Amino acid sequence: MRRIDIALIKPASGKLIYGQLNDFELTAIEPPLWSAILAGYLRGLGYSVVLYDEEAQDLSHEDTAKEIQYLKPHLAVVVVSGTNPSASTMNMSGADEIISSLKQLDPHIKTMLAGLHPSALPERTAKESAADFVCQGEGFHTIPKLIDVLRNNGDNYQIEGLIYEQDGSIVSNPRPAIMQDLSVVGQPAWDMLPMDKYRAHNWHCFDDIDNRSPYAVIYTSLGCPFKCSFCCINALFGKNTIRYRSTDDVVDEIDFLVNSYGIRNIKISDEMFAMNERRVVELCDKIIERKYDLNMWAYARVNTVTEPMLVKMKQAGINWLAYGFESGSKRVIDDVTKGYKMEQVQDVVKLSYDLGFYICANYIFGLPEDDYDSMNETLTLMFDINAEYANIYSAMAFPGSQLFDIALENNWQLPDTWHGYSQYGYESQPLPTKYLSGGQVLAFRDYAFEAYHKSPRYLAMMRKKFGDKTVDYINKMTSRKLERKYACI
Repeated sequence: MRRIDIALIKPASGKLIYGQLNDFELTAIEPPLWSAILAGYLRGLGYSVVLYDEEAQDLSHEDTAKEIQYLKPHLAVVVVSGTNPSASTMNMSGADEIISSLKQLDPHIKTMLAGLHPSALPERTAKESAADFVCQGEGFHTIPKLIDVLRNNGDNYQIEGLIYEQDGSIVSNPRPAIMQDLSVVGQPAWDMLPMDKYRAHNWHCFDDIDNRSPYAVIYTSLGCPFKCSFCCINALFGKNTIRYRSTDDVVDEIDFLVNSYGIRNIKISDEMFAMNERRVVELCDKIIERKYDLNMWAYARVNTVTEPMLVKMKQAGINWLAYGFESGSKRVIDDVTKGYKMEQVQDVVKLSYDLGFYICANYIFGLPEDDYDSMNETLTLMFDINAEYANIYSAMAFPGSQLFDIALENNWQLPDTWHGYSQYGYESQPLPTKYLSGGQVLAFRDYAFEAYHKSPRYLAMMRKKFGDKTVDYINKMTSRKLERKYACI
């Protein structure tokens, strides 16, 4: 029997990453989009592929390793990428454990780490990990060439994007060019995933909290042209750029998800979906024509949304907009090159509410210029906007971001472990600012989360829009106190 060419694995690190929230329905269970993209692409090239999602399939690292030991693929790849930029680095601890477990069972199976974090720190990853190879970049060029070498028992690893250790030294081949024509990549291998296991974020379904499944994540574009200093999304691609899928390909995928799995809840994972008005309108018109009953959400940016764009998005079933407001302080916003004017915020919020959207507002405490006064400005902005949900983060200097390089240059304290980059875990260790310790930032963040979601004005608004059941759910959510190793006042 012919050997399997490649096993792709999404690591599960729930307890390390989410702490006490891991056993609570607050968290989403998201399909491993990048793993599914690679699986679909490689299968299309004729390679035999298996795909494991440890979280959804409830597999331990040891279980996964035993499965792969039995199959003996030419290459086992742990893909350390999530459906947002912050979901890669914090999964490195689990990824390393999978590699180590597999190597203990069968050291002859070749292993690789791929994804955003390995692309951001390829040489360091190759040095610190037990993996045989690290892939820098998307993998569309690198992985097929490596499989071909391994199939033929070769040892010529001079492949673009491939990094590995040899005789105590790190060999680093140049990063390959990105895939410009995304139609070549094809559709993710949804049929290789347990689609009945995935569920949407709690807030995504506040209007129907008991029906968060089935759920899917799609992309319509890759990358982002902006240069926010705290963002690491482009570490996977190597440049600040954006590439679009054809709108026909996107609608075909939605057709497949709706007709094959009854999908209604969809996350559009693009970092920059709401930017090109003409394209957004074209795509939304095609979705509207099909008369789906979808509940979608998408990221939006204060200085790129337009009224015609938003009108079409709402008609297409995009009910939630996730805006990156980040801070209420002009000084803090200007320092991280966010690129919008503070006076634009309230106008965009009013327009979004007038058109019937719900808002998931994103805020970051602990950016380099933050002090207590500026963080209180952000808290005031949170109360003023009174969004239906607020993602409230502590600043993390993620590898691949400008902020990570600045932190290294200035010897700022970084987390002691990769899962220390998690927002919700016990070992969460935010970046210190010029004026505050990471522990002070973390304590303020946790205070702000509770203060906002327990606000009488917020709860009254939520009861009016969504009813008592959702308010009870929110109260249950805020009753969970996160244990923090580094929080201090």
